[in-house]
Amino acid sequence: MRALVLCTMSGLLLAQQPGPWRDPSPHKGQFVTVSQGVSLEVLDWGGSGRPIVLLSGLGNTAHAFDDFAPKLTSSNHVYGITRRGFGASIVPAAGYDADTLGNDVLAVLDSLKLNKPVLAGESLGGEELSSVGSRYPDRVSGLVYLDAAYQYAFDNGRGSTLSELQDNSPQPPQPARADLASFAAYEAYFKRVAGVSVPEAEVRQMMSETKDGKVGSPRTPPWVGQQVLTGMKKYSSIPVRALAIYAVPHDIGTWLEDPKEAAEFSVRETAWVEKQAKAFEQGVPTARVVRLPHASHLVFVSNEADVLREMRSFLAGLN
Repeated sequence: MRALVLCTMSGLLLAQQPGPWRDPSPHKGQFVTVSQGVSLEVLDWGGSGRPIVLLSGLGNTAHAFDDFAPKLTSSNHVYGITRRGFGASIVPAAGYDADTLGNDVLAVLDSLKLNKPVLAGESLGGEELSSVGSRYPDRVSGLVYLDAAYQYAFDNGRGSTLSELQDNSPQPPQPARADLASFAAYEAYFKRVAGVSVPEAEVRQMMSETKDGKVGSPRTPPWVGQQVLTGMKKYSSIPVRALAIYAVPHDIGTWLEDPKEAAEFSVRETAWVEKQAKAFEQGVPTARVVRLPHASHLVFVSNEADVLREMRSFLAGLN
């Protein structure tokens, strides 16, 4: 009898233990081979209508759109691509220049047989948008730059350069030991730095997990991001219908505690963004440029309703 009771109690305890974490976003995942030895994670949130392909910023993956993408499926079939070197995609030794990354996107479009989709990219995802749109404008219906139309996406010599801001900018603090105690703690750290939260699935794609459930080291080797930045290319002509949304001024989060330093940085950063926005506005006559004040760089998170409204209006006007 005692053995039976112990077995029953053990079973109850096991039943109460949390199972492995599961991504709650309603997508299907697959891997698409884009070149020899290189396969990329592709997420499919379903939907019907014109396909939209979402491309993340540097350091992020397609899971950054886990909460946003389902909002578009009522009128579009929505996909997301994690670029080579990041998340669950393969980490090859080379191929991080702008046009190779653009070719990876084209290879996914071919594999999925997507006819003239809209490409929407956040941050450095704008580089891939411009690579595809400038070289193969007939392959896409339109481009949506989500705080992404910076020097790596459009450079006609009249806008801002990345070095202009980076050379004189304060840097956010690295995560402390307490920030790595759990994925929830790391998400709180990320919100302090970025001003917004991202889906837990995205954090788990960015960071490894230790045996005791803490946050480990970044999953992507640092040389990958360095190669991406080294491989930037100058795009000065974008002959495709475009929507460019800029966060200006940016919400820079709460990590910069000195009010004077924060105000001075905001003034410099606002002028920097505005210079680039004007260059894009004047240099890309097919573009609609939208400015969202006090939005995060992850503008589709901080200003989801605004971005959805602008994207739906843009999509409705495409042929």
